[in-house]
Amino acid sequence: MAVVLATEPINPAILLAEAETQSNGAGALASFTGLARRAGKDGDTITALVLEHYRGLTLASMQAIAAAATARFALAHAHITHRSGRVLPGEAIVFVAATAPHRAAALDAVAYMMDRLKTEAVFWKYEETAGGKRWIEPTETDHARVTAWSL
Repeated sequence: MAVVLATEPINPAILLAEAETQSNGAGALASFTGLARRAGKDGDTITALVLEHYRGLTLASMQAIAAAATARFALAHAHITHRSGRVLPGEAIVFVAATAPHRAAALDAVAYMMDRLKTEAVFWKYEETAGGKRWIEPTETDHARVTAWSL
């Protein structure tokens, strides 16, 4: 399991290669990369996404998510790298990967980790726009997706 809280830009291609080396002979590797949006829900241009954190608390929340995914989906390896600080449009915010014996487990694990990161990872997020900054909270859809994993 690898969990990283990055303060500098991340390179998903390098992280994917690293996840592959940690596959331990698993038959499937799935990944997801989240990018900072250029426009908000209202169409306003976003100049940056800012993610604030309290390092110990934020890392612990990310580690708990990776550990839960590893146990639930019998993963060979789980990987989460999440940016913090000021992220420019188009830059990678998050990289998640999972290796498992079969594709379904790897794909489900990646979706599970992303759904939980959106709602449970301890970050305080806001978008910077020409009109100022606005805080971002998980949506009802985000919460519903996490609840669905409980079934």
